[in-house]
Amino acid sequence: MTEINYKKAVENIRNHLKKYLTAHKLQAMVLGVSGGIDSALTAALAHKVAIDLNIPLITRSITIESNKQDEIERSIKVGKAFGTDFRHVDLTEAYRLLQPYIVEDLDKEDKTSVNFKIRMGNIKARMRMIYLYDLAAKNRGIVLSTDNYTELLLGFWTLHGDVGDLGMIQNLWKTEVYEMAKFIAETEANPQQAQALWDCINATPTDGLGITNSDLEQLGATSYSEVDKILKEYFADTSKHNDHPVIQRHLASQYKRNNPYNFPREIIFS
Repeated sequence: MTEINYKKAVENIRNHLKKYLTAHKLQAMVLGVSGGIDSALTAALAHKVAIDLNIPLITRSITIESNKQDEIERSIKVGKAFGTDFRHVDLTEAYRLLQPYIVEDLDKEDKTSVNFKIRMGNIKARMRMIYLYDLAAKNRGIVLSTDNYTELLLGFWTLHGDVGDLGMIQNLWKTEVYEMAKFIAETEANPQQAQALWDCINATPTDGLGITNSDLEQLGATSYSEVDKILKEYFADTSKHNDHPVIQRHLASQYKRNNPYNFPREIIFS
């Protein structure tokens, strides 16, 4: 297997980001930082572009009820280290006020069920995006996406709640996200930035929605190296790993990758 040149990859991402922002006359980048590795890498990639173009990288740590203290602390470190305009915002009160108005028969819900936790997690993700998109509109900018290729293949995101306007790492495997973050931490980051990255690299990966204790618990795997290996082997030979939870999740989430599904004209007028 050819070794990846992360130095060149980082340069390519930043150059394309500069061209995109310049071509569309965008005046700001907005990024939600969660304390996870994906938003940390996105922040590290965008930081130098913001400086070079003299536009703000607006970073926000947006917490709602279920975020753990260590996640919040990491998100604040990342937001301060890489953002040119950072705030920590807690939407817990707004979420609790809004919840009874948008969840039917809330008082009859089993609030301990996995289904309820997933639904409320989706609401939290969509509330965060409302906040970020309003900031982008206010500052004539765009919202940066933080999803990676592994998450895309597993449907591991909230429809209309996670994906931003531009994805620098959307086509990176999760293992490549970790390696690129390590490269930046080791070769170009200042001490504050490096510490923020390493904290995220070494943290237990979680969606911050309180559904399970870790991403891997939801995926039925022991590491993202295992997840990526299973996916790659499956795509090379679809007879492999058919019964593994990772592949079952990939197949079950196909509808999310085809969203929205629009009826073709040939079906409508057949």
